[in-house]
Amino acid sequence: MKKVLTLGCSGSGKTTLALELGNILNREVIHLDRLYWNPGWVIAEEDEWIKIVKDILKKDSWIIDGNFASTIDIRLQEADTAVYLDFPRIICLWQVIKRWIFYIGRSRPDMGEGCREKIDLEFMMWIWNFNRTHREMMLEKLEKRKEKKNIHILKNHKEIADFLNKVRSYSSRDA
Repeated sequence: MKKVLTLGCSGSGKTTLALELGNILNREVIHLDRLYWNPGWVIAEEDEWIKIVKDILKKDSWIIDGNFASTIDIRLQEADTAVYLDFPRIICLWQVIKRWIFYIGRSRPDMGEGCREKIDLEFMMWIWNFNRTHREMMLEKLEKRKEKKNIHILKNHKEIADFLNKVRSYSSRDA
């Protein structure tokens, strides 16, 4: 597991999983939100964004946290492992609300500078509709690559814990 993607709806736990994998595997964790969002929630220019992602992909190893459909294909091409957190929308909404309460008025460490934690109707609706608008596309892309990539689809916190325990077990043998 040298090049790993964590994917899934906002609030599914991608960042937490990426950080845990980074600790276990001793890999750099790259948060796409941190690179995509400029101060005040201004999005990066498309050309600049693609260049940033391509430069990251040239590294020998990484764990990339984030979806971003505009770069999913090039990231999947370079990754050896993808972990998709396939959680119900109500769980994702609840976890986003908890995160908002925790970081209210501050920027999260995985978010761009000057992007204070916020929650609004548009974001809540994006989460609510994610499984209908993005899930199938993501799962199809993963399915197409399952013969050449390590694909893991995790549906709850127990499956995440079991997955992390397996990674710990394998990484301790390789050490």
